[in-house]
Amino acid sequence: MTRKTILGLLVPLLVVVHFFLHVGFGIERAAPDLLTLALLLAARETGMGSGGAMGFFFGLLEDAFSVLAFGASTLAMTVVGILGARTRELFVGDSLLFFFVYLGSGKLLRDMIHWVVAGEVVREPFLNVVLIDGGIAAIYLASVGLLLALFLGDSRALR
Repeated sequence: MTRKTILGLLVPLLVVVHFFLHVGFGIERAAPDLLTLALLLAARETGMGSGGAMGFFFGLLEDAFSVLAFGASTLAMTVVGILGARTRELFVGDSLLFFFVYLGSGKLLRDMIHWVVAGEVVREPFLNVVLIDGGIAAIYLASVGLLLALFLGDSRALR
């Protein structure tokens, strides 16, 4: 199977599983952010316009369940999608370390943008949300993405 075929099947599956875990089972923070993982994987394969559009769509899906901070996820995911697509031109990375850092920094950036854009009503302290919880979530997401790449057997298939 080609890289595009794998991602064409994997990205929608990750989106469905994300909402199944977060909304269906109500696991919330205990489940990895598979929506951001799907965006980062797909954005690296597409151009900036497609990455931004996909981030906008994924952000709207996530914001549909948010009452107080509607739009924060949309903006955060759009920016991450655009920057994720741009990394393809800026960084040529085949190593698993690069892949781990790419996924972790993408998740951390998404959390930072969401914290900045979210209103003061829903905003928790920066130290808790971004540095502690965001750092742990970034490592969690990068580990899941790395395990997924290793499970598929070709680390280059997801670069």
